[in-house]
Amino acid sequence: MRSILSISAITVLGLALVPGSTIAQQGALKQQLVGTWTLISCDIKQPFCVNPSGSLSLDASGGYTWVLAARGRPKATTTAATPRADITPDYYKAIAQGMVAQFGTWSVNEADKTLTTHIEGALFPNGEGTDARVSVGLTGDELKTVGASGTTAVYRRAK
Repeated sequence: MRSILSISAITVLGLALVPGSTIAQQGALKQQLVGTWTLISCDIKQPFCVNPSGSLSLDASGGYTWVLAARGRPKATTTAATPRADITPDYYKAIAQGMVAQFGTWSVNEADKTLTTHIEGALFPNGEGTDARVSVGLTGDELKTVGASGTTAVYRRAK
């Protein structure tokens, strides 16, 4: 626990040392985060971070969507004769373990360079109604997020 807190503290401190003039020249952090970001990598110990693809969209009005999916998940053979509702529970388990999705609202704390999402809906509903906060760092068109447990995700601005 102490090492996780130390890693988080070091990450936050490192992000705080980014020169303020760089941020000022490019606009407020919130303005810089608005847009769609494509996942490059993540180190979360979950099936959806195995060979992942995904995106994070942050709109100017404060809404967000976040979707990550492992490439190579099993494909269903759905047809008009076999609708989605008839797919087996084992199949649903396999696809759900390889995916995470949520939406809600977001805000930024400019002073400590953190992004907070308020989860309104999610593939796994346990998080609904809660907030999640990550430290953020921007370098050009690359966004790095660091969670409280030290997990990281790296995104590139979609063109």
